[in-house]
Amino acid sequence: MSSACGWLAAWVLAVSGQVPVAAEVSPDGVVSFKLGGAVVTRYNAGPKVAKPYFWPVVTPGGVAITRDWPMVPDAKEAKDHKHQKSAWFCHGDIVLEGYQAPKRKGIDGIDFWSEETGHGTIAGLAISTPTGNGNGPVTVRTANTWKDSTGKTILTEARTLVFRARDASSWIMEVASEITASEGGIVFEDTKEGSFGVRVRDDLTEKPGKGVLTNAEGLKGEKNLWGKKSAWCDYSGPTGGKVAGVAIVAHPDNKYPTCWHARGYGLMAANPFGRNRSGFPDMKGRADLVKLAKGETLKLTYAMLVHDGDAEAAKPGERVFAK
Repeated sequence: MSSACGWLAAWVLAVSGQVPVAAEVSPDGVVSFKLGGAVVTRYNAGPKVAKPYFWPVVTPGGVAITRDWPMVPDAKEAKDHKHQKSAWFCHGDIVLEGYQAPKRKGIDGIDFWSEETGHGTIAGLAISTPTGNGNGPVTVRTANTWKDSTGKTILTEARTLVFRARDASSWIMEVASEITASEGGIVFEDTKEGSFGVRVRDDLTEKPGKGVLTNAEGLKGEKNLWGKKSAWCDYSGPTGGKVAGVAIVAHPDNKYPTCWHARGYGLMAANPFGRNRSGFPDMKGRADLVKLAKGETLKLTYAMLVHDGDAEAAKPGERVFAK
């Protein structure tokens, strides 16, 4: 079946209310998620990646939302921030109490955000057999170890991916991260560089594209959204000859509110750890860092809502989480 026919079949099934969803795991640690038989995203968690990431990210209508570079070296796109690989979850500065990590300028602990010399890595240890293939949702469970540049384990993580069709024009990837301070107490340091992020393609950005950042309060644009608390944030606009976008939605049960490291050049990231030093306006004067005692677990859940149409049509505040 041609690619165009695959997208058409997926759309017809979505309209009918019967959208088969599926996930397949390859031997090299890549999980392909399918909507109506067409791959709409892949979770790349093999041994060669610095941290797991979703790429490509494609709407039900067949529009690629996220940047291809650096996964495609010769992509005709902006070649900056090589660590912003499509869609990912991590944090830019984590301290393991009692351990002196290799020194890096501006970092108190280990940097899992950037991929400059000395960065940390999130190594995938296991990926479960997908459950729920059919009319969905499909669930895949993964296990990760977060390590510093010397290979020392800093913490462990159980990450659950729940993929489902939402309607004819959108699908959802729910990512639940259970972070455990397995090696000792940990501190999520105050930095803007975190945590569940996406990097959209160039023509979907505010600058130089015609995309629009929108949050749950109806505010628009980087200057009005950056560092503000909100339940969700959406990046959408004309791209690939259509209007489409992606939203990140924080689960209402998350222990800490989300501020948004959202930029006009194409980055949109949900950050529950930034405080006063990050420069977030809504965290001005706050120094209450997120800490876990040894053995303690923090669960954070975010949903990536990938949609055709703009933010108003997508309604990121509705029907996102199953429970």
